Amino acid sequence: MTFINFKKLLLDAEISLPKFSNLIKVSEKNIQSYKKKGEVPNTIAVIAACFAVMNKDNIPYREMIVELNLEAKTKVGAGFKKKDK
Repeated sequence: MTFINFKKLLLDAEISLPKFSNLIKVSEKNIQSYKKKGEVPNTIAVIAACFAVMNKDNIPYREMIVELNLEAKTKVGAGFKKKDK
């Protein structure tokens, strides 16, 4: 899915990109990087499409997602490592 179509789905879901990334616990910077690539991964596309359909059908998807108690992934070992002498 193109990034443009992804953004249209967010509009249909009535959710901003920052709120979307916070809701699914994926960094906004990570999602913004797909803009340069021009398309989003299938999993992100499916989530946005489901949110759009649920919003259209007046299903309170935000509350359902919050109840999942998702946790943001953190990188282990990222950055510069000190060399042992």
